[in-house]
Amino acid sequence: MNSLHAITRREMIKDSVALAALAFAHYPLSLFGAPDPTEGATVIPFLDVQPMDPKRPMTKWEDLTTWITPNEKVFAVSHYGTPNIDLQKWRLEISGLVQKPQTLSLSDIKARKRKHVLATIECSGNSSNLGFMGAVGNVKWTGTPLAPLLKECGVLKRGIEVVFFGADEKVEKIREKDYLQNFARSLSIGDAMRDDILLAYEMNGEPLATEHGAPLRLIVPGWFGIAWVKWLGRIEVLDRRYMSKYMAREYVTIRGGEKDGKTTWRETSVGPMDVKSIVARATRLKNGDVRFTGAAWTDGAPLKIVELQIDGGSWMPVHLDRKQHAKYSWTFWDYDWKNPAPGEHKVVSRAIDAEDRVQPSADDPAIKLKRTYWEANQQYPRKLRL
Repeated sequence: MNSLHAITRREMIKDSVALAALAFAHYPLSLFGAPDPTEGATVIPFLDVQPMDPKRPMTKWEDLTTWITPNEKVFAVSHYGTPNIDLQKWRLEISGLVQKPQTLSLSDIKARKRKHVLATIECSGNSSNLGFMGAVGNVKWTGTPLAPLLKECGVLKRGIEVVFFGADEKVEKIREKDYLQNFARSLSIGDAMRDDILLAYEMNGEPLATEHGAPLRLIVPGWFGIAWVKWLGRIEVLDRRYMSKYMAREYVTIRGGEKDGKTTWRETSVGPMDVKSIVARATRLKNGDVRFTGAAWTDGAPLKIVELQIDGGSWMPVHLDRKQHAKYSWTFWDYDWKNPAPGEHKVVSRAIDAEDRVQPSADDPAIKLKRTYWEANQQYPRKLRL
């Protein structure tokens, strides 16, 4: 048997365990014989209803019950439209400052080492307005690691940047002239060599759908979705920074900082995700208590704590669900509010990671002078009436 296609017993067991974990994440525990902890509970609608386009896949927070987001509910964003790709002719080219350029078919890529990564993907514009609050989802991605492939190609010492080009393209006007551009983003060599960066061809155990980048997309766990290049067709190693529309002009955060009475402005390219949480759901339990549930996520830094504030009171720690856990995945949490009073109430959560980075309030100096809508990780208060 060809060694590239051989599947060891260990790999079979590992895949079986992964599939079992995925099943538990997809479906309520009651389907596996465990009691439903909220049986008989009533959902309390939030007063700030999340307006959604029914034709656009997105996470509806009030309906969030599964740790893994079903494929049909994962958001999709494109900037140059969806390309028409002939899968029989499609190839991945790896070139630039490498000793051994390669051209690979999808079969070649699937024959390489197979790896699963559980990772939350979030649009960097998510939460920038009420109509765009659910552009985030948690997915099991399957593909082959990028780093071994780059090592086989032999990156030259002066190569510092790896650029990923999609098949989607558009004519852009740059300095009053027209240039045909492919959508592209880059990573430094250090980031590209992480062992969890994938060239993915499956999503939750199914082949990538066209809108999610079939036949191949880049997976950059812990980074905003803009970096996860879809319809991947070419990888090029450069000896200088890559500065395109979506690296240097768009998806650039403008942020001001105040010191000694002076405001200093800086521009940074959108990359790693921010620490963030949201109150997703409220239910009235049979005993009259109200259970709040939600999700929190980071760029891969361990989540230290999630706290909840009700009606402007003190911050209270919530219970974190550590059973459903992966480094780059969101964490579910819950909090039972005992003997709640009738009337209208405001509830808000904040996440804090192991590096003590705190999800800020809207008036926090860290984001008060942010002038672009990307990287919107401010606390999101929710209102309800009992």
